[in-house]
Amino acid sequence: MSDQETTGKIAIIGLGLIGTSLGLALKAGGLTETRIIGYDANGGTARTAQKRGAVDETESSAAKAVANASLVIVAVPILNVREVFQEIAHHLVEGATVTDTASTKADVMRWAAETLPETVNFVGGHPMAGKETPGPDQAEAGLFQGRPYCVCPSLSASPEAIKSVTGMAAVIGAEVMYMDPEEHDQYAAAVSHMPLMVSTALFTLTRSSGSWNDLGAVAGPAFTDMTRLASGDPALAMGIWRTNREALIHWLERMAGELGRFRELLKDAQDEVLLKVFAEAQFQREDFLQEPPARRPEPSGVQVDKGKALMDMLIGARLADNLRRGLPPEDDRKASRPAKSTEKDPRISMAERVAEGVKRDLEKMEKKKSGNTIDSEGPGSPQSPE
Repeated sequence: MSDQETTGKIAIIGLGLIGTSLGLALKAGGLTETRIIGYDANGGTARTAQKRGAVDETESSAAKAVANASLVIVAVPILNVREVFQEIAHHLVEGATVTDTASTKADVMRWAAETLPETVNFVGGHPMAGKETPGPDQAEAGLFQGRPYCVCPSLSASPEAIKSVTGMAAVIGAEVMYMDPEEHDQYAAAVSHMPLMVSTALFTLTRSSGSWNDLGAVAGPAFTDMTRLASGDPALAMGIWRTNREALIHWLERMAGELGRFRELLKDAQDEVLLKVFAEAQFQREDFLQEPPARRPEPSGVQVDKGKALMDMLIGARLADNLRRGLPPEDDRKASRPAKSTEKDPRISMAERVAEGVKRDLEKMEKKKSGNTIDSEGPGSPQSPE
């Protein structure tokens, strides 16, 4: 087994909008020496993702794609996540980090605990980014720039595995937020899943009216903007409500109560109160847009060192553990080697070669940022996003 097979390999399972955007963002982030292998059940989708440069090559099955990968990203619809876990479970290399991008987390964390082997680390993930139009054709490297990336580590996940995922989030330009899975699902229901429900409800309400022909004819940007999410994939929506049903019911009931409050104010002609409600909402939303609430600070001991996180991502948690804990300090290793020996410890030589590759990647990223040099890889090399 060559070093290239066991190091510097990321597998992306699912090459739709999110999976392909992740591949593009990782390439744009400077991981020029990292192999990204992709798989999608739809062969046409996989070919499109590869043609766009999101993955270096594709495999014919998820099991083949994850073989020897140090980081595995499962980016399939949530109702397919457990099936993917079952397919890849016996093909994951010991010490690999597995993460996902599903929009609910409690069920995914349970499936991972039930299905994946104890020899790998699972770190739940959810990038709070997307579009209503699915597919690799809609993917873009900047999709995650400045967006929250929710991270829900399993109880057994190693610090190195967590840093691999947070390092990936840093490379694609996202901002990490650590959350408990149940807490995540409640919050996502309010700010992500509820807008989908309300958008769809508004469209179904008006479309079912006997006056739809006239309503549709006079509909303007406000209606189009408010119903945008109704154009999303129904299968994805079903995955959301089937795995987050109680949280959605909670927020739908609260929305019904809020709409009831507006109705009563209108019925009672409480114009001054209504004006105050609208004025406060406008002021508070403008404040939110200009200065969103501060993101939570990272927990003690898991702050992201980008260089270190890249190392974890490229060489995998098992080799990182060897480098940090299983091997003696560098000076001791040198002293312990026989003089004039022509043989090298293959474990040490692999680590040294990989570390050198990481160093080159980091140096390229810094040079690109400074704008002082031209990428030595030539005109075809990926560039950092603006």
